[in-house]
Amino acid sequence: MKTKVIRMNPQELDMEGIREAGEILRQGGLVAFPTETVYGLGGNGLDPQASAKIYRAKGRPSDNPLIIHIADMEDLEKIVKEVPESAKKLASVYWPGPLTMIFQKSDIVPYETTGGMDTVAVRMPDHPLAQALIRAGGGYVAAPSANTSGRPSPTMASHVEEDLDGKIDMILDGGPVGIGLESTIVDFTEEIPTILRPGHITKNMIAKVIGTVQMDAGLSGLDQSVKPKAPGMKYRHYAPKASMTVIQGKKEAVIRRIEELAAEYPKEKVGILAADETLSCYTHGQVVSAGSRNEHTIEQGLYRALREFDHMGVSVIFSESFADDDRSEAIMNRLLKAAGQKIEYLSDK
Repeated sequence: MKTKVIRMNPQELDMEGIREAGEILRQGGLVAFPTETVYGLGGNGLDPQASAKIYRAKGRPSDNPLIIHIADMEDLEKIVKEVPESAKKLASVYWPGPLTMIFQKSDIVPYETTGGMDTVAVRMPDHPLAQALIRAGGGYVAAPSANTSGRPSPTMASHVEEDLDGKIDMILDGGPVGIGLESTIVDFTEEIPTILRPGHITKNMIAKVIGTVQMDAGLSGLDQSVKPKAPGMKYRHYAPKASMTVIQGKKEAVIRRIEELAAEYPKEKVGILAADETLSCYTHGQVVSAGSRNEHTIEQGLYRALREFDHMGVSVIFSESFADDDRSEAIMNRLLKAAGQKIEYLSDK
């Protein structure tokens, strides 16, 4: 299969290209496209064969549900049994946007899309190209991240090409994404709405709209006896090829410890994941910045940085912790998944 790439400005859409991509989706093919979070790999969410193609292209476990993307609120009613009032309130504030909500599915949604579950995850992306494609493709586009399963999610079309060139029909290149981490997932089939994946929209932001909300007890991954409710969270995600360890503590102590660890390896074999503010503090290894703590760009740059280490061919990575503020919960969730939960805590002494 030859993968066609169409480049366009999201603010000046190439409607002929959108129509071509939409027809591919209607015919059961696969199209990668940008959203405000990461690039998605889209197929017709109501077509079981299209969903099966997504799993094959990614090498994704078939029990890991796909998120159905919609562009219009009225389309939600067709694919779910009911929408709780709290979910309607949250949608009125954060849809379109980086928020996924889980409901009981209607019979029209195939189990191939939901990973065999009776629930369906739904999102309305806030990206003009994504919205246009969804409408052109029939209104219901199942789309996980457009990468090989387990690798860092794609934040640029070139990342999609690295992983899926020759495996999918088309890539719509709309430039770099804005946020850089996947959407927050909230399960509304629980008695108390439950966050299954943290994201740009934080627990505090959700609580201000709907009141009580809880985090899934298995999210941290540090207690192996507690399993996350979301099936996908049991799998390795976001990982670079090299082994990685996160170092957490006070800034000066973290820098000192990473320098000690890096000195044990040849410079070209060790990667150091830092922030703009600490980039110049290291004298060993291949140092890459994920972004600025002060300007809150770590979200946007994390996956790019992890892929950069792959290109460098390092065999081990030591990373600063980015547990700085309310939004860091999502960053640390992805970072620890990428590191296989390997973290070293430094004492304050």
